[in-house]
Amino acid sequence: MIGHELAGRYKIIERIGGGGMALVYKAQDILLNRNVAIKVLRQQFVHDEEFIRRFRREAQSAASLSHSNVVSIYDVGQEEDVHYIVMEYIEGQNLNEIIKERAPLQVDEAVRIATQICDALDHAHHNQIIHRDIKPHNILIGRNGRVKVTDFGIARAVTSTTITQTGSVVGSVHYFSPEHAKGVVTGEKSDLYSLGIVLYQMLTARLPFLGESPISVALKHLQEEFDEPREVNPLIPQSVENVILKSMRKNPEERYQSAQEMMADLETCLLPSRLNEPKMEFEEDEDSTRVMPALKTMQRSSHHPDDEPDEDDEEDDDEDRTPGKPKKKWVKPTVIVASVLLFLGIMAGVVMYVNNMLEVPEVTVPGVIGMTEEEAIRTLEGEGLTVDPEVIREYKPNVTEGEVFDQSKPEGTKVKKDSPIQLSVGAAKPLEKMPNLSGKTYEQAVEALTALGIAAEAINKSEENHDEIEAGMIISQNPSPDTDLDPDKAAVSLVVSKGKKFVKMPALVGMTEEQARDAIESRGLVVDAVKQKPSFEVKQGIVMEQWPYEANAEVAPGEKITFFVSSGYPPEALEYNYSVPISPAYEGQESKIRIVFSDALGDNQEAVNKTITTSEWVSVKLLLAPDKHATVQIFRDGRQVETYSVSYSDVKNGTVPQPTMEQPPLPPDMQVDTNPDEGTEGTDGGEEGSDAEDDSAYEWEPGNGNGNGHGRGKGNE
Repeated sequence: MIGHELAGRYKIIERIGGGGMALVYKAQDILLNRNVAIKVLRQQFVHDEEFIRRFRREAQSAASLSHSNVVSIYDVGQEEDVHYIVMEYIEGQNLNEIIKERAPLQVDEAVRIATQICDALDHAHHNQIIHRDIKPHNILIGRNGRVKVTDFGIARAVTSTTITQTGSVVGSVHYFSPEHAKGVVTGEKSDLYSLGIVLYQMLTARLPFLGESPISVALKHLQEEFDEPREVNPLIPQSVENVILKSMRKNPEERYQSAQEMMADLETCLLPSRLNEPKMEFEEDEDSTRVMPALKTMQRSSHHPDDEPDEDDEEDDDEDRTPGKPKKKWVKPTVIVASVLLFLGIMAGVVMYVNNMLEVPEVTVPGVIGMTEEEAIRTLEGEGLTVDPEVIREYKPNVTEGEVFDQSKPEGTKVKKDSPIQLSVGAAKPLEKMPNLSGKTYEQAVEALTALGIAAEAINKSEENHDEIEAGMIISQNPSPDTDLDPDKAAVSLVVSKGKKFVKMPALVGMTEEQARDAIESRGLVVDAVKQKPSFEVKQGIVMEQWPYEANAEVAPGEKITFFVSSGYPPEALEYNYSVPISPAYEGQESKIRIVFSDALGDNQEAVNKTITTSEWVSVKLLLAPDKHATVQIFRDGRQVETYSVSYSDVKNGTVPQPTMEQPPLPPDMQVDTNPDEGTEGTDGGEEGSDAEDDSAYEWEPGNGNGNGHGRGKGNE
């Protein structure tokens, strides 16, 4: 069954229990994506039409129950020979497991559980459904403490013959009511008797009646008294013991009349005012040890018409006699003798019946180790044995899931037919939960995973940029948190943040505004503002500054950038065209002239660099600021020959002194000595040497720019 999709909807996951009539599996409802429990009818009942009819009818009746303490029935169906009931799956334990682990339970816990069972029974009884199999195995306790009663209607679908054949009595006989043991019709009070035994077991850790065989236990329910709860566990309050005593009366009329009445008593039994109430007393029940009425009824119902009548029949006959006819003296003694013989015959029949029940044939236990659970169950049942529903499930490294690795009775052992064999079955390897690695660094994540047993080689790392998660932190993981995983087989993928994706800041200085915008936006950055700023050095419309990032800095996409564009010269700046004269060293000969100026735009700017042969004027464009004067330097053949200074105030006031042009001298070979004996006045103001021998003795010195150039003669020394 495991792995099978029942009705194309319910995928069987594992077997979780079973009894004499059915097996219970955990399954997944593929349609609704939830876990369910599925009870499947055992194969030996699939051809019993009467049983199947009743099974369906009662399962459908149980489905009509809707209560927080009743396991919900979702579906009933058939697939070929498989008859099944789909019901609510409860995560937790059954009460039998809890009793085995830690009984006796605390009084308040036991009362709380019994109260919820009572509430479930009250709901069922109001819907004309009698459980008839209340026992700890059928009480589920969820992880939240909620009590759930299961198996409603199943016991009712079993005939008396089937009970005996299947051995279901063996599993429940310790919780039978006396009327159930008699085989007479059971009702609501029978469920309350069984609940009393469950409460007794929770508080004392033992059952009220034990015996060597199911028959002996059933007879004790009919004939014997049990040890009172406080004799076994003195910690039980008297008020709680009274609830048990009343619910377990052999006479149904002395028990609680309804589940609601018992629940009301349970809800108040732990009140301080009731804890030490008097012990409940009952009248002697004359029928408590008499089993015969039910057996006699059965025997009488089986009389042949020719059997001897009893005394009552004889008395009836007497009433029909003709008046006046003498009564026969031998009739009464005959009836007495016949009654005694009849009684002895019945007793002999009971003894023979009990002996037949106790004389169970022996069978040899087959070996089922190494088989699957399903194969082992079929094998054991085929040999006339039953499988204990309490299957031990344990993970073994070398045992596959669902494989039997041990059995309670060794192979070849002789045991009674229908003896239970407990199986130990390999369970799936316990899985670990994938931890939530969000908020951890990669190193912390690896540490957490290796602590679970995951190999470092099975951890795959990849990196991505992320605008919100800082570098080195986990962005995502696969498997996701809380996923079940096998550390030995798991492969984990971690995506680690590289932080924001950075781009290099472009160098905007020197670009036009349009060029700067394109450079910013092409890198995913945002132009926050463009500001104008005057400048002496940068042309109008050219970027002169950028903020807040310098060129080549790492910048995250989306960052806002501001840059400054030159608006041109400041308003106080003055432009001035200054004309200066230049001339060669000698008229008509080549001289290399270079003009260098300094102004508000900078120092040592070159204005002219050329060769001339005659004098001329050259205009130099100057920019002056209040705190920056201008100078113009003239170099001829590599030597500085003149310097002019222009102040801001002179330009502003129009008082700039203007230089004058001076005629350069003729070359020495073209000069004429007009008075070799005496020095004469030079033609342009210089005094000629009186002892000059030839034209080469004449030297021209340029003026100072104010027309004060002069000639000087070179006399003999």
